[in-house]
Amino acid sequence: MVHVLSSRTLLRPTDPDRSRAFYGGQLGLPVYREFGTGPERGTVYFLGGGFLEVSGRAEAPLSPGLRLWLQVADATEAYEELTGRGVEISRPPVREPWGLVEMWLQDPDGVRIVVVEVPADHPLRFRP
Repeated sequence: MVHVLSSRTLLRPTDPDRSRAFYGGQLGLPVYREFGTGPERGTVYFLGGGFLEVSGRAEAPLSPGLRLWLQVADATEAYEELTGRGVEISRPPVREPWGLVEMWLQDPDGVRIVVVEVPADHPLRFRP
């Protein structure tokens, strides 16, 4: 087994400045570190137990199969905060049949983001 010490998701946006404005400004993700210079410089954001790196430039948007799953303490509170910052929400928070509360949105390149709340009564909160 490989012993993973850290992890990060790497995004190569079509417009790096627009993506940094979205992740750092609109979503309000705190910056872990920045590197390089110019418009394609790298910015790494904290994502709970992992990181999101926005760096470089892609010629076309990423695969439509990519999703980011971001767990928050309160999806309704996140909804209010994000809509207050002008983030377009694809679907407001809804309790799914599997018990999680999910809200959906997209980044400027169409990367789908699922904002998830694990309610207090959900099995993920219980240990056998």
